[in-house]
Formats: sequence, structure tokens, C-alpha cells
Amino acid sequence: MPSSTAHVATTRPSRYIKQLISHMDHKAAAELAGDGRGTITFGRGTCVLTPSGDHLDLIATAGDIEALSGVQDVVTRHLLRFATQEELSVDWTAPVAGDSMQIIDPVVSDYLLTHCTPADDLLQELVVKTREATGDASGMQISHDEGAFLTMLVRMVGARRAVEVGVFTGYSSICIARGLPEDGRLLACDVSDEWTSIARHYWERAGVADRIDLEIGPAIETLRALPAESSIDIAFIDADKVNYPLYYEEIVQRLRPGGLVVLDNVFLGGRVLDPAYQEEHHLAMRRLNDLIVNDDRVDSVMLPVRDGVTLARRR
Repeated sequence: MPSSTAHVATTRPSRYIKQLISHMDHKAAAELAGDGRGTITFGRGTCVLTPSGDHLDLIATAGDIEALSGVQDVVTRHLLRFATQEELSVDWTAPVAGDSMQIIDPVVSDYLLTHCTPADDLLQELVVKTREATGDASGMQISHDEGAFLTMLVRMVGARRAVEVGVFTGYSSICIARGLPEDGRLLACDVSDEWTSIARHYWERAGVADRIDLEIGPAIETLRALPAESSIDIAFIDADKVNYPLYYEEIVQRLRPGGLVVLDNVFLGGRVLDPAYQEEHHLAMRRLNDLIVNDDRVDSVMLPVRDGVTLARRR
């Protein structure tokens, strides 16, 4: 399902949104949110309108290029018709499918990496080792800035007991364990002896192996075998996406008040944002994203960190 955006300079963004919503309400499903954000749903597509200071942001999505062009045309014509006191320019970007979305601009990505505490020699060596040992699968390893983010979150939460679902070669495990106190514990869940053998080696060298309990086997079984009491301080989920909803539920039940669950890859490379993608893992992630925002057990925020990171804090 392609999408396109337009950035319209105007001193009256909120006024135009109200006019469009009011006018379109007779022709389509039009809704105005309390924050001024408008949504117009046509038969074959949608346009979201957001006021932002001195401009109006438009996001059009549809099932195909022809339908997208129709949404753009209707919204543009009506917007220009309402602009009687200023001359507007509505220039839509080229259509983009979910798998072509650029979540983070390369320039921003490079700037992020060079403006957080640098990775030490051991973590840098682990990145090289992972690339050599796993080839294309090395993309599953979290980036350095996300690792630094994890360590900071563990320390900010004051965590003593942590859980990780999805170890791979151990980079994120080291980042989590380094944030724990000396008597803290990390339960690390994975199904691969091969990849976690690399992790074990680097845990030892990082001096955190004594804080990590590795469980090889289906993570859902490991989580369900945990005591029912609320004893987890922080959890990081970065494993098979189809089972994310199951992992989330088992962990949230065991989070202590103020405890945090961190979920990686909630955008799935932009495919979650594009309803055209209907594979099982796309559907599971969409369901989970919708569930979390409506889960009255937690307060949550979704961040555009790398491939999307959600933080959910137990109330």
C-alpha cells in the first residue's frame, strides 16, 4: 500500500484541517482529534492532516497508485479552494511502499552513532565477529546507540532482575548486564546453541557472565515456567516476531510496578505501517502495537529508534 506526504507552508494549518473535516464529513469518514489532527477515510484510501506550527503535514495512503492519486487529488483541490487569503503549494512526494521507507535518514544515523558514548573495544570486536560468523544474519544485532540506550534504561529503572528474549551473539546481553548491579541477574532466552556460544565467550571477556543465566529452548516455555509474582524489573524482547504478543503477555504479568518492557523492531522495516503486508509476523506485530496502546496495565511510548522501539512501563 503506497503512501505519500506533503509539507504545506501556511499560517492557518488548524483552520484548514477543520474546514476539510467539516466539508468531507458528508462524503467520507472524517474525524478531528482533540490535538487538532484530522483523518479522512475514503473508500480506497486515507489522508491524515497534522498541524505543526507554520505548516500543515499531509499523509496519504491507499491500496494502489491509482487510488493514492485520487486521495491526493481530492485533498489538494479542496485545500486550495479553502485558501482564499494565501497561496498554498501542495507538492506530494513520490509514492513509497512499506519496505522502501527510510525510517532513519543515513545522515541522522551517522550523527547518532558519533554522538553517544563510544562502544568499547570488546563490543566493537563482537560486531566484527558476528558479521564474520553469521553473514547476512548479522543484521539481527542491535546497533551501538540502541545498546547504549538499553544500558541507560537498566540503570534508570534501578533494575536488579532482567529478562532478555532473543540473545543472538550476546551484544544486547552485555549492554543489559553492564547496567545491573553486581548481584543483579539477567535471564537470557534463546534457541540457538551455535550463536549463543559466541555470546558466552564475550560475556566472559566482558566480566558479566556471572550475572547471566542462559536458557536454551522455546522462550515462551521458559517465561511460563517463571514464578507468577511481579519480580521482573526490565525485559528486552528481540526475537521471533510472530510470538511477540505471547512474550509480552507473560512478561507484563510478571513486571513489578514501575518495571519496563522494551520491544525492538516494532516497525518491521516499515512493513507494519503498510497494510499491504499481510504475513503472519506483520499481523502479529500490528496486533501487539494496537494492544499495548490500549493496555490499561501500562503506560507506553513508541520511539523511532532504529527499526522502532516501544517502551511499556507497568503502572
